Amino acid sequence: MNTKTTLISQEALDRQFGYCDKIAAFFSQQGITPKAYVETYGCQQNEADSEKLRGYLSQCGYAMAEEAEGADVVVMNTCAIREHAEQRVFGNLGALTHTKRRHPGQKIFLCGCMAGEDKVVSRIKTSFPHVDGVFSTHHLWQFPEILYTVLTGKKRVFSVADEPGSIAEGIPQVRSSGLKAWVSIMYGCNNFCTYCIVPYVRGRERSRQPECILEECRALIESGVKDITLLGQNVNSYGKDLSCGVDFADLLEQIAQIPGDFLIRFMTSHPRDASNKLFDTMAKYPKIAKQLHLPFQSGSSRVLKAMNRHYDRETYLEKVHYAKAVMPELVLTSDVIVGFPGETEEEFEETISLIQQVHYDSLFTFIFSPRTGTPAAKMEDPTPKEEKNRRFDRLCQVQNTISEEIHKNYIGSVQRCLIDGKDGALLTARTEGGRLVRFPGDEQLIGTFARLRITGATTWSLTGELE
Repeated sequence: MNTKTTLISQEALDRQFGYCDKIAAFFSQQGITPKAYVETYGCQQNEADSEKLRGYLSQCGYAMAEEAEGADVVVMNTCAIREHAEQRVFGNLGALTHTKRRHPGQKIFLCGCMAGEDKVVSRIKTSFPHVDGVFSTHHLWQFPEILYTVLTGKKRVFSVADEPGSIAEGIPQVRSSGLKAWVSIMYGCNNFCTYCIVPYVRGRERSRQPECILEECRALIESGVKDITLLGQNVNSYGKDLSCGVDFADLLEQIAQIPGDFLIRFMTSHPRDASNKLFDTMAKYPKIAKQLHLPFQSGSSRVLKAMNRHYDRETYLEKVHYAKAVMPELVLTSDVIVGFPGETEEEFEETISLIQQVHYDSLFTFIFSPRTGTPAAKMEDPTPKEEKNRRFDRLCQVQNTISEEIHKNYIGSVQRCLIDGKDGALLTARTEGGRLVRFPGDEQLIGTFARLRITGATTWSLTGELE
């Protein structure tokens, strides 16, 4: 793995913009407005990357399409975190043989985390001849050049070399919303949890300069964005690779001091690096949402050590207790893995007891999925699939009961919410803590903050009315 960081120069980016101009001129001369479709799998970082892909494509003269059928370019931006996600991509990628047969000029690309896996690249080369190009996350900034090569050279392109982790400022973005925005503050990961493929496909941690992040946030706020989510595989380690003396809590504070009516969120936080300074900063500033996603993964200290998580059960609980003490209104969510290799019934019960002790608002739950190339994939795993499924179902039942109880406690309260869309005849909104609220109202309210009285609750959402 290449552990260096490369800051892409303006000259190198200008070269990519030159390819954009060449592609746009090529279609303009034919009087054609080509269409592009970008399909995204996985996490919010992939969503943010897709916004850059759409930005490049727009600059190349493409209009965005709603589906692969009839699109001149199809880009599948993939996730490698679980085997199920990969198999879904391969299935959908295979189905594109039919769209390409009906539209022979269609160009198909696969990128994202799966493109960083050697086994995936080999399979694409041999079993998916209709795929024109594959490029890893390290090469996303070179997409216009890759696209131009495919369009003009009539040959497949595989940009998957182990390049240094890069940071490219100034790539155009076509954002999916004018109300909410993702802002990547760093890339990669140094933690090497034994079950996780991310450090191998996204590289080591590298932080953007704080002034670049602040400039992007100011521009978003001035454009009317009301909800900004800061992204990183581990945002709490932001700035460790810089020499500017700004850590993540400092960055949050600087953004919170920007004038305007908006909220800041962030994900994901690694418990090892979640500090009291961070929690104090969150508590101090009203513009920082009192919402924290703090993955614990397992309630067993032995399993956590086997996962290489760098904290134990007691340390995790101490952090949660402090965060809740300074932010009593905190909405807390987490990730948990069921069936990690060697997990015993007693250790699973430790996870259940931690969930019952903490009382999470909601959980993202997963059954362990071995990823080739990670240490956990080689660990002895004697627990049958049926037993893992039983544990998973029980965990979900316990959490659903807690979520329903927490939501019922919202009834009668008044919440300041951001109205963000429609669901049938009702409007939808999000509380500061990210809880979904449906309520009747005029769609002209979309894009504004409003106070909603909560009138009802289910396990997964709330209902309300304008106060």
